[in-house]
Amino acid sequence: MTTDDGCVRILTYNIHKGYCTGRRRFVLDSMRQRIAETGADIVFLQEIHGHAEPGEDKRRKFSYPDQPHFEYLADKAWPHYAYGRNAIYRKGDHGNAILSMHPFLEWENIDVALFPRSSRSILHGVIDLHAKGKRLHTLCVHLGLLEQERRDQLQALTRRIAEHVPRDEPMIIAGDFNDWRRRAENHLHDDLELRELFVTLEGRHARTFPVWAPLLPVDRVYFRGLQPISCRRLASGHWRDLSDHAALFGVFRLSES
Repeated sequence: MTTDDGCVRILTYNIHKGYCTGRRRFVLDSMRQRIAETGADIVFLQEIHGHAEPGEDKRRKFSYPDQPHFEYLADKAWPHYAYGRNAIYRKGDHGNAILSMHPFLEWENIDVALFPRSSRSILHGVIDLHAKGKRLHTLCVHLGLLEQERRDQLQALTRRIAEHVPRDEPMIIAGDFNDWRRRAENHLHDDLELRELFVTLEGRHARTFPVWAPLLPVDRVYFRGLQPISCRRLASGHWRDLSDHAALFGVFRLSES
């Protein structure tokens, strides 16, 4: 929901397919609890399973939900969700998901993979913020590990926004950019007038990987047409026992125009 204060609360999180660091434990249930505790209206997820058939050894060792993992995380907290596969294999698939308190007017998954073994996509959902009479564009991304991949994928992201997101409609882009060299701004700021949440409010990108000693600023939240209110990196306490990435939480206020 957008609360009476007119704010939208968002979370972005690479959930590492539901495993803790080192894949020693399957912790999807704990992730669901922690994500729900944030009170986020919209959740951007990367590396989340749609369909998964674990082998017998994993079935004995771990407790897997019978439903798609994005549905399991959404539970009763987020009645609306979109999922885009960006990796398909014999026993399942994984990709990006957006969970929302508000209905989707439309959504599309855009394949931006350059190499067969490095499947990547951009999930673009348009959310109806009916109470405020707004359409909010949400883009969940997970970019490649190689510099060449990211450059081409950022160009694809730039084209997608330029062609499908009107300048007068608010937008949030969140996810795992794998951009430890901080090259994304060359595309997103200069070409599209986007700002990054943590840079705007704290003066620098949040370091999110690895979660036990965050060093690399790979996870980001970019925005346009919104007023940033606050931001937090979730890397301590129970969050350290979950994914190898820290989660990022942010609060925005919708403009009255």
